[in-house]
Amino acid sequence: MDLGIAGRTALVCGASQGLGYACAVALAQEGVRVTLLSRRRAALESAARRIETEGGYRPDIIACDLATHEGLTMALANADTPDILVTNAGGPPAKHFRELSPADWDSAIRTNFLASVELIRSCVDGMIGRGFGRIVNITSLTVRMPVEGLDLSTATRLALTGYVAGVSRQTAKHNVTINNLLPGTVLTERIKELGETANRLIAMVPAGRGGLPEEFGAACAFLCSTRASYITGQNLLVDGGLCPFTV
Repeated sequence: MDLGIAGRTALVCGASQGLGYACAVALAQEGVRVTLLSRRRAALESAARRIETEGGYRPDIIACDLATHEGLTMALANADTPDILVTNAGGPPAKHFRELSPADWDSAIRTNFLASVELIRSCVDGMIGRGFGRIVNITSLTVRMPVEGLDLSTATRLALTGYVAGVSRQTAKHNVTINNLLPGTVLTERIKELGETANRLIAMVPAGRGGLPEEFGAACAFLCSTRASYITGQNLLVDGGLCPFTV
């Protein structure tokens, strides 16, 4: 299937590894010119080299921390308004709710909510002006099925979900869609960090296994395509059937 996005440009956050990298690879394979963004320059350069080897071109990279005002400013100054925006940030630490401090909440809100909001706000008008835009936010299964110890992730991802629910309905008439991808137990570094919590969840997956990053990347590429122009404001689970709730 031709996804109709060859020649488009994309800014992919958290793209040095894991889900962000998988999305960047999938978009690059469709002929999209991808810019990779993450905090660690060395990891970004390695990711760019791997994509260059597979796809024949070297993506641009931006090394900055989107949780800071300086990082956001750098990202927006160094990336032309893209046709496609994939927001993504590593999940906040797993902690018991009684251990969560105001500093924990402040960091999680800035990283997993406000950074995405600012990127969307900054990019959406350029997309509207061109009559095409695709925004995909990588959130979490926890917005549909809370997991013990991941309260920071659940709360901040739900805030972004609510924001997208309203904004996506305002941009849809301009062919600018905004959707959320909800990973379950996709086999990334983040899942490995969760240890026994992840093992317990994988054992519950009806598909009988953890997901592959490339499967997640393919779902992202589809939502970014011209084929998905009538899908907006949605929360798509990529979880092998783990979440049992239909609404």
